[in-house]
Amino acid sequence: MATQDQNQQGAQTNEGNEPSFNLQRTYVKDVSLEMPNAPQIFLEQEGPAVEVAINVGGQQLADAVYESTVTVTVTTRIEDKVLYLIEATQAGIFEASNIPNEQLDPLMGIVCPTMLYPYLRANVADLINRTTLPPLHLAEVNFQALYEQRLQELAEQQGGEAPEDPGIILPRGAGSQ
Repeated sequence: MATQDQNQQGAQTNEGNEPSFNLQRTYVKDVSLEMPNAPQIFLEQEGPAVEVAINVGGQQLADAVYESTVTVTVTTRIEDKVLYLIEATQAGIFEASNIPNEQLDPLMGIVCPTMLYPYLRANVADLINRTTLPPLHLAEVNFQALYEQRLQELAEQQGGEAPEDPGIILPRGAGSQ
């Protein structure tokens, strides 16, 4: 009987050390829409040129609780005039406990932004829809490629190879579409 109790206690101890990762909440942290040349710009016949920049960030809020953010800046121009400028930041609060340090950084730099991006895409599409202009849907983003690009940039800055355990580096927006 004592062996069964010891096994149960051992199982409970192991459960407490199991890695855990959960999305607790998503929210719009910041959003702005500017149409500085309206209404005159609506008379233009030429199609707009679109520029999109994506940034990833984050911070530790408490023990095993992190905020991850994805920010997009969409600038559309007709010739040299801005049709609209949208800046939006989608954020999420994540619980990540018992995650090894070498896995925490990719989790925060790849997995969290990948989970948040669909919310950001929907919010940006909704904003553009409210302008009554033709829709713009943001393309998919490969956050792993952005993360690896950031690791490569860090390695080049340090004059060598990427560190094995770089700590939480969270790509600083290495990327444009």
